[in-house]
Amino acid sequence: MTKRIKIVVAGPRGNMGREAVQLVAKTDTFDLVAVVDSRNDGKLLEDVEGFSGLSVPVYTDMQNCFEQHQADVLIDLTSPAFGRKHMEIAFANGVRPVVGTTGFSDEDISELRKMAEEKGLGAIIAPNFAIGAILMMKFSQLAAKFLPDVEIIERHHDRKLDAPSGTALKTAQLIAEVREAKKQGNELEKEELAGARGADFEGMRIHSVRLPGLVAHQEVIFGGEGQTLTIRHDSMNRASFMPGVKLAVETVLKIDTLVYGLEHIIE
Repeated sequence: MTKRIKIVVAGPRGNMGREAVQLVAKTDTFDLVAVVDSRNDGKLLEDVEGFSGLSVPVYTDMQNCFEQHQADVLIDLTSPAFGRKHMEIAFANGVRPVVGTTGFSDEDISELRKMAEEKGLGAIIAPNFAIGAILMMKFSQLAAKFLPDVEIIERHHDRKLDAPSGTALKTAQLIAEVREAKKQGNELEKEELAGARGADFEGMRIHSVRLPGLVAHQEVIFGGEGQTLTIRHDSMNRASFMPGVKLAVETVLKIDTLVYGLEHIIE
């Protein structure tokens, strides 16, 4: 008999959080044991608008939640301000975090990886859970070996807090692994308006667009002699991220370190 995975979801009222709650509720091998929210403490989730039939308790304090309920995995889809704190509480309680929050620094990731390994627990931080976006990043890394001149344009909804996106940064980091840093464009170019050329990552330019109506979109544009190559991914809704969340939950139970980026587990 397959062991059921006991899951706590943090951030259930957000767009991603709502999708994750539904994913856990409809997956035969997952059990939703509680949610952690910034409000509604003491209520049942079914008493919150949009969660009919889900009679699991709501907590505002994550430590209290873990003291009251045994959990295997925390799915955290909150905000950069809470992501690291929630991971530390999860580790302290023997719970394996799967985190979709972006905004982690290299130092954060290094320190959290050390905590995970000291506890012998798996953890996954994914800038993007969409399988197509992960393939876009991997394809871009391959293309950069042959076409090293590249710029990234990422487009997101206007409620997104960080810029550039975690996906854009991760893409640039993967490309940098196979490409020597170089200044792109005319060496004498001048920005008539500061920021016009976008952010600079080892010579690559990253441009962030924030508009209502968008979800998550990115194109990586390569230029070569007489040719261009564009690799693009579009998420039309948050359901596109759920297969990746499911894969991360199932994988985090099998590892004992922190993995940053879903590309490391889809192979």
